[in-house]
Amino acid sequence: MSQYSGKIVFYEGKCFTGRKLEICGDCDNFQDRSFMNRVNSIRVESGAFICFDHPDFKGQQYILEHGEYPEYQRWNAHNDHMGSCRPIRMHGEHYRMELFEEPNFSGQCVELCDDCPFLQGRGLTKNCINSIRVYGDGAWAMYEEPNFRGRMYIVERGNYCSHMEWQAENPNIQSIRRVANYF
Repeated sequence: MSQYSGKIVFYEGKCFTGRKLEICGDCDNFQDRSFMNRVNSIRVESGAFICFDHPDFKGQQYILEHGEYPEYQRWNAHNDHMGSCRPIRMHGEHYRMELFEEPNFSGQCVELCDDCPFLQGRGLTKNCINSIRVYGDGAWAMYEEPNFRGRMYIVERGNYCSHMEWQAENPNIQSIRRVANYF
């Protein structure tokens, strides 16, 4: 299994019942695999995945790490819609990122190598992150509210010049955690 793969199984019913869809890589549209967009339970057998409530990797993002999710509330969804998914691109276990309060890597900067439940406690004067550089090997989950709550966005290795590049509607980020990719 490559570092970019894993296995996830989607079920139409709660508690792993009903029709199922097994995926071991990118899937941009569940309906292309004759699976409707209703998902009520999920098993992540290996790896970690970003799941989206719309096809083509659009809409609300959900991170699903190794484990079982017997109902959609367990992955913090408000409904049972799911349209696409892909494995999180993990390169190793070294985590490092720089957060900038302004677009294009300007303004106040904070470096992180570990989880942070409240970014303003690390010296940021605003609750806005407008650009990011992810240098390390691992992926990160960013949340709009402190203590890893609220709308979530995933960033992987690379440069993000503005919040729109990680599909955010606004630059409000208040907590960040590392994605643990268990096999």
